[in-house]
Amino acid sequence: MSYRSPDLNERQSKAAATKKALLEKFRAAAVDPAIEEQRAKRAVVHEARQARMAEREAARKVREAEQAADAARAAERAAQAQREAEELAALAAAEEAEKATALAAEQKAARDARYAARKAAKKERRRGY
Repeated sequence: MSYRSPDLNERQSKAAATKKALLEKFRAAAVDPAIEEQRAKRAVVHEARQARMAEREAARKVREAEQAADAARAAERAAQAQREAEELAALAAAEEAEKATALAAEQKAARDARYAARKAAKKERRRGY
């Protein structure tokens, strides 16, 4: 024969027996009531965790909606303040334009008065009296 002590049949039968033993160990563990109880506890814990996560997600969505509403209100207040500032600036510009127009009219009136006085003086000098 050969120099190998366990022949092919022996090795195959040992491998099959080992495989069968592992399978029996797994099957025994699958029907163990302690493991079933542990699985049930894990399922309860998992369900509770899922419920807490759903609550947190709902609370987060409510917070985000509130923050979006606050941001919209703040944007509206800022827009209102901007409009008021623009209106004030327009009023100030109109007032400044009125002042500038009045000043220009006053300066023109003074210039016209000086011109008229010069003309009158020149006319008086020409007449000689």
